[in-house]
Amino acid sequence: MADLLTYLQWRGDLPLTADGFNEVDNLILAELSFVDFGGIVPPPGEGSAVPLHEAARRYFAAHPREEIHMGVLVPRQIPDLLEAMAESVRFRDTGLNCFADHLDLEASVQFAALTAELGDGSLYLSFRGTDDTIAGWRENFEMSFLDEVPAQREAERYVETVARQYKRKKLRLGGHSKGGNLAVYGAVHCSAAVQRRIAAVYNNDGPGFRTSFLDQPEYRRIADRITTIVPQSSVVGLLMEHEEDFAVVKSSQAGLLQHDGFSWEVLGPCFVHLSSDAPTVRRNNAALKEWLDSLDTDQRRRFTQALFEVLTCTGAQTLQDLTEDSFKTAVAMLKTMAGLDKETRQALMGMMALLCKAQVLAMTDDIREDLEEGRRRSAKGKRSSEQK
Repeated sequence: MADLLTYLQWRGDLPLTADGFNEVDNLILAELSFVDFGGIVPPPGEGSAVPLHEAARRYFAAHPREEIHMGVLVPRQIPDLLEAMAESVRFRDTGLNCFADHLDLEASVQFAALTAELGDGSLYLSFRGTDDTIAGWRENFEMSFLDEVPAQREAERYVETVARQYKRKKLRLGGHSKGGNLAVYGAVHCSAAVQRRIAAVYNNDGPGFRTSFLDQPEYRRIADRITTIVPQSSVVGLLMEHEEDFAVVKSSQAGLLQHDGFSWEVLGPCFVHLSSDAPTVRRNNAALKEWLDSLDTDQRRRFTQALFEVLTCTGAQTLQDLTEDSFKTAVAMLKTMAGLDKETRQALMGMMALLCKAQVLAMTDDIREDLEEGRRRSAKGKRSSEQK
C-alpha cells in the first residue's frame, strides 16, 4: 500500500496551485521539522526563506547519509522524505524559514519548529514532535498534570512571531505526536487577530489536553478548524481529552508502531480512512481514559517523577543511550523501581501492563482483519470464476 514516499512519487509533479493542499501534505510537512536545519534555515526574523531543494543540498553536504541517526523512535525515513520533497515539483521551491530549536535538559524543554512558504500563498507552521531526548518525553507526561509546559509557551510565542513576520498570510499549523499538541496550543493561545488568519490546525496522533483547556473561550473560537488524525491502534493520540472529532486512518504496522506516520496508508490525495467507532480505537480510548482518571493531579506528578527517575538512573539523556548497554540499564532500572513507594511502583506497573495489553489486542485485531480481508478476496475470486 502507498505511504508518504509513494505519494511523492505519484503526485509530486502536481504543484499546489494545480492540486490543492490536503491531509497527506500536512503530515509530510509535519515530519519535515524533524530535520535539523540549524545553520541552513534562518531563525525567526533573521533572514529570507531558503528554497527547500537548496536547504536539502546544504543539509546532505553537512550530514553524509551514513552519519545521519534520527534516534530510536524518530522515523528513519525522514532523510528520504527530504530528498523526495527536494526532487518534487510540489515542494522543491517551497521556502523554508523561521527554524527554531531549543533543548534544555535541566528544565526538560524540547521545542523545534519550521515555517514553510507554500506555493498557494499560505504558510505551514510545522512543530516538531518528541525526538530522541528523554527531556522531550518527560514534557509529554508533564502535560497530564500541568496547565502549561515550556514547549507550549514557546509554541504560542512562535505563532505570534511568525504571524508578525508574515503579515496577512493565511496560516496552517500542524505537527506529529507532541508537535500536534503544540500546534493546537499555539493556535488556541495566539491573539484573536492571528487566530482569524488560521485556516486549519492538524494534530497528527498527538496527545490532547486537560479538560480545563477545552473549556476556554479561546479554544471554542478555533475548535471547528482543528483536525485530529490517529491510526486505528492509537495510544499517544488518545491520551488526555479530545473534544474535536478525530479521523482514524489505516496503518501498515501493528500496535504502538502505528504511531509512525510513515506507516499510514495513502490512497490518492488522502489517507485510507476507517470508522472512528472501530473496536480498537474505542477500546484504547476507554482504557487510557480509565487509567488517567484513576490518578489525581498529585499522583500524576509523582508518577512522572518516578518514571523519569527510573529512565535517567544511568545518566541517560536520550532513548539511544538506554539501548547501548541494555543489560546494565535494565539492572539499574529494576533497582531504582525497587526503591519506589508501593503506590508509585504499582502505577508504573499498571501503565506498562496497559501498554502491553493494548499491543497484544491490537495485533490480534490486525490478524483478524487480515484473515477477514483474505476471506473476502477469496469469495470475490470464487464468484468471478463462477460467472466466467
